[in-house]
Amino acid sequence: MSFDVAVLGGGPAGMAAATEAARRGARVLLLEESPAPGGQVYRAPPPGFVIKPDSDARAGNALRAALAASGAEVRTGCRVWGVGGGALVAAGVAPAPFRLDALAPDGSSFHVESRALVVCAGTHERIIPFPGWTLPGVMGLAAATILMKAQGVLPGRRVVVAGAGPLLFAVAWKLVKAGAKVAAVVDLATSGEWARALPALAARPDLLARGMGWRAGLRAQGVPVLAGARIAAAEGNAVLERVRVAERAFDCDALCIGHGLVPATEATRTFRATHRYATGDGGWVPVLDQDGRCSVPFLYAAGDGAGIRGAAAAPDAGRLAALAALHDLGLLDGPSHAVARAIPARAHARAARAGAAMARMMALRPVLVAAIPPDTVVCRCEGVTRAEIEAACTDGATDMNQLKQFTRCGMGPCQGRLCGEAAAELVAMRVGGREKVGFATGRLPLRPVAMDALLGEFDYADIPVPAAAPI
Repeated sequence: MSFDVAVLGGGPAGMAAATEAARRGARVLLLEESPAPGGQVYRAPPPGFVIKPDSDARAGNALRAALAASGAEVRTGCRVWGVGGGALVAAGVAPAPFRLDALAPDGSSFHVESRALVVCAGTHERIIPFPGWTLPGVMGLAAATILMKAQGVLPGRRVVVAGAGPLLFAVAWKLVKAGAKVAAVVDLATSGEWARALPALAARPDLLARGMGWRAGLRAQGVPVLAGARIAAAEGNAVLERVRVAERAFDCDALCIGHGLVPATEATRTFRATHRYATGDGGWVPVLDQDGRCSVPFLYAAGDGAGIRGAAAAPDAGRLAALAALHDLGLLDGPSHAVARAIPARAHARAARAGAAMARMMALRPVLVAAIPPDTVVCRCEGVTRAEIEAACTDGATDMNQLKQFTRCGMGPCQGRLCGEAAAELVAMRVGGREKVGFATGRLPLRPVAMDALLGEFDYADIPVPAAAPI
């Protein structure tokens, strides 16, 4: 089970990377945790589900068809929990293989090796805590899209949609089309911010037209859009009943909210690749060259996991990374590489310009963090409040690793994916910036796994206990 190129993640970047490398003759493996490739935007419905296709579904189907025809080996339903190995660069020394440890759909363990590794891990959603955010009925925008795209299920009948970025209006319009009542759209961005983004969005007129269509449709349905506003609180007796926006209240049974996206850098951090903090890219991202090369030889990153640029830019980023890997492995010569990368490079630059404008709109807004009340839970897994985080700072915690040690914030099942952004901002307010706070050291497992899946038939009684030394 050794490959030239392994691709971690089957979203648009991962599918395109695997397709490009395989169709050029490389031995390629794509590993994806979901039952089918597609990622968040191009998520495929489960077998047997019939959901009317939209433009996203058609784009995803095209990428899946190309992947299936490429000859790449695709393993879905596989949770990659461990990464290791890596290339050694020295005169006359072949690259040492990367190793990926994973669980198969049946729970069995396996590992594979590859000469090059392209990480297309995507993102996780940022939700900055507010009073009532833990009530049943409050969910992320991404969770709402999964329900509707993959299952055809509405998150609620009367819904408030809140947050920042294009996903806000995409979710709201999809809810309306599916028969839900959208009580309000609460947009953090002001009308001026949207106006300033228009020149960049014009680089992709198709995406701009689609977004304007969503907004026009919402206006036609009489959906109120509150610009430059935020959710003050979610309220209800055991479940969500209403949300408050400044002095207004909206009755609802669901709140779909998202404050932007955060690149998933667990794998690149585990390899100790160089990272930088860039607010406009979503946060901490690996330092890359124009083709997706990381600071670790033969390690590449593409798609939103390498910096938020949107689904439209992701496939060409994946193709550029795959071509770079083939060139570095000696499977594609210099002139051929230059010719092959020209078209995806131009297409990526055009789409990334529009994606960067949306990424800036979704950047973390310190005002949201400043508004978190002291008794509000920040880390849901461990029940850590803002007051406890600030007490840890007073006691000497100055970075994310120390905060974990002092409070257990980020040590639960989500491994800091849900609380990490808010917690890091709270510490940054005390120490002078996110660069000083850093990020939690990348450690295994990358994703939670059951202990028995790793131990197999091993039993506690099998541990050899040496005889006690004589006194």
